Amino acid sequence: MAARQLNAKKPQDLRYTLRMLLSYMGRHKFILLLVAILVTISAVANLLGTYMIRPVVNNLASGNIRDLLMGVLLTAAIYGVGALSAYGYTQAMVKAAQQVLYDIRRDLFAHLQTLPLKFFDTQRHGDVMSYFTNDVDTISDALNNSFAMAIQSFIQMVGTLVILFILNWQLSMIVVVCYAVMFWYIQFSGKRSKTYYTRQQESLGDLDGYIEEMVNGQKVIKVFNHEDANLKGFQEKNEALRKAGTGAQSYAATMVPAVVSISYINYAIVAVLGGIMALQGMTDVGSLASYLVFVRQAALPINQFTQQSNFLLAALAGAERVFDAMHLKPEVDEGKVDLVNVEEKDGIWIPCEKKTGHWAWRREDGTLVPLRGDVRFQNVDFAYESNHPILKNITLYAKPGQKIAFVGSTGAGKTTITNLINRFYDVQGGSVTYDGIDVKDIKKDALRRSLGIVLQDTHLFTGTIADNIRFGKLDATDEEIKKAARIANADSFIRRLPQGYQTMVTADGANLSQGQRQLLAIARAAVADPPVLILDEATSSIDTRTESLIEKGMDQLMEGRTVFVIAHRLSTVRNANAIMVLEHGEIVERGDHKDLLAQKGRYYQLYNGMFELS
Repeated sequence: MAARQLNAKKPQDLRYTLRMLLSYMGRHKFILLLVAILVTISAVANLLGTYMIRPVVNNLASGNIRDLLMGVLLTAAIYGVGALSAYGYTQAMVKAAQQVLYDIRRDLFAHLQTLPLKFFDTQRHGDVMSYFTNDVDTISDALNNSFAMAIQSFIQMVGTLVILFILNWQLSMIVVVCYAVMFWYIQFSGKRSKTYYTRQQESLGDLDGYIEEMVNGQKVIKVFNHEDANLKGFQEKNEALRKAGTGAQSYAATMVPAVVSISYINYAIVAVLGGIMALQGMTDVGSLASYLVFVRQAALPINQFTQQSNFLLAALAGAERVFDAMHLKPEVDEGKVDLVNVEEKDGIWIPCEKKTGHWAWRREDGTLVPLRGDVRFQNVDFAYESNHPILKNITLYAKPGQKIAFVGSTGAGKTTITNLINRFYDVQGGSVTYDGIDVKDIKKDALRRSLGIVLQDTHLFTGTIADNIRFGKLDATDEEIKKAARIANADSFIRRLPQGYQTMVTADGANLSQGQRQLLAIARAAVADPPVLILDEATSSIDTRTESLIEKGMDQLMEGRTVFVIAHRLSTVRNANAIMVLEHGEIVERGDHKDLLAQKGRYYQLYNGMFELS
């Protein structure tokens, strides 16, 4: 635990991070107040217990047995109260810490759900996961182990110094000097190690990212016998981490021994001088005995406070990353137009709560526009980066029920067009309209509910086959799920599985073939029953035999819908109403299959194998 926390960077904005963390802790202020009270009682009990050495020793020296026994019993009672308080605050702190962590994880996950797709496209998955693992773990460790301990150590450190002055102010001047030397060295060592800790954390991040990539790419690594090269790369990053870690720990590791050594020197000086004072009658034996115990223990709260403070700072660094992520600008949704169920009464469409299979766009003034699936691009320009345009002056339309296909080389902009329809990204120039309404004016959740998407890279979730199909429509009945599976021609292979539709899917569908996973993705889109369907290389992972088997099912799925198809196999787009040939972000040819073959241009060359899609 300590190693992981100390390896973290210190927070850049301590005040902001502390304020945010305290705001979460403030939601559970009553239990934290109880913790504070019990920690104070425990710390004071330890101080009083040590102070009781004075009357016990003096009573022993004077032969007062009755007062000696009373002193011993009182000391035992004080330590007993301290022990019970320590047990109470540790249990209360665990409950409070888990409540705080629950709130942070909930709010973090909820906020990440609101971030635009661009955030996830530009972040390593390991970095996103580290918010919930490394960063939250450091907060957890600090709250569970360091928060209360730091408070107790601080009380004991201050209380020890106060009692030392009460017992013997002359000797305490020496203790103050030694305290000052201790804190100076702690500060000196901390500054020297801070730079190394920063390098260590950067090296640790590089190593974590490398390991994640290598673990995820094991199949490719083994196919190309790349194990030795990967091991060499790992050793280089591991060596960089070792050097940074050695530099950081070289200074940090000297803190505790240095403080302890200074405390030994302090104890020796005070013991000699105190003994001389006792012999000369300047102090009593009981006060000296109690004083020396306090001096002997003085280093402990300092060490604890310093160590716990470092842990808390490390936790605040992790908290800062979490809170920074929670303050990332969410996906902007200025849309006002909603999607509602409608039913016909007396020839007029009116909104209703029940599902009718008929939908309409409801403008802000309450007027309804029937959802038909008319999608149009008008002079659209788009770039992921300002100096690298992806789409240039794209104009196209898809009338309700039409099938529009996009073909072209990789990077031509085919998938980008579909990303603009569902507003994963927004256009920089021109407009995209849906049933005559600019998509920017439609609420994003409403817009995306009207779209069904089958991606080339399928993603299945942990759960049953039925659960994964139901992901397209959470309230789908078992019969609707089976109907969607039949449309996608997935029903036959599902029934052959050990538990049929209740077969568990694990590890993103690793227990299924790539083609089976793709069929489930198509079934998931089918159960959503959307008016507009986007098929992004939807049949790329299905063999030609399976592809021919599902053509009728796909035709049934696409019937009456506006469909956008992206495909490398030109055989899958022959029956499209219009085919757009894209190159370098521009439409270079358009028409149906026969028209484009007659033009004997780029599509003709692609279809006849004179050029290959790459």
